[in-house]
Amino acid sequence: MKTLAITLFTLVLCVCSYAQTPEEMKAWEESMTPNEHHKWLASFDGEWIGEVKMWMDPSLPPSVSKIKTKNEMIMNGLYQRSTHAGEMMGKPFNGEGMMGFDNTKKKFVSTWIDNMGSGIMYMEGSMVEGEKILTTYGEMSDPMSGETITVKQVLKVIDDDTHIFEMYMIIGDNETKTMEIMYKRN
Repeated sequence: MKTLAITLFTLVLCVCSYAQTPEEMKAWEESMTPNEHHKWLASFDGEWIGEVKMWMDPSLPPSVSKIKTKNEMIMNGLYQRSTHAGEMMGKPFNGEGMMGFDNTKKKFVSTWIDNMGSGIMYMEGSMVEGEKILTTYGEMSDPMSGETITVKQVLKVIDDDTHIFEMYMIIGDNETKTMEIMYKRN
């Protein structure tokens, strides 16, 4: 009986210590409610075909390939899952991205994984209002050097059915374009 009383007292204490004020509840509600940024992400839902250009050496012509992408909003419209399949550098390629707008940080956030490496890339950034350009920055592991490198991604909306994705590697003050994908809605 004593153990039951102590357990119940502990349970009540835990519940009471996590009780939230109306202001705290409002903040949670705002955090979990999709807004205009999520609506913008949803405009990319659907199937896309991309022409991929990759530069391993900026002084040489890029390798060119095709990729198929499917975007869909998930989890009450808070996140967009992107699945990608194609060929890169002569090998089968599969990748998956997750992007959302963090209502608390007031930033776009994304993760990326693919079968060309074992790391997870995390990015944060913002959109230039009125210009339909989203720029994110993050870090990734460079398998060639073993170092962590800074990367930049730029998404430029051309129209409802066309956008360009660019990726840059940043080392010191030097920014080198490593990839460009021209997406057309399928």
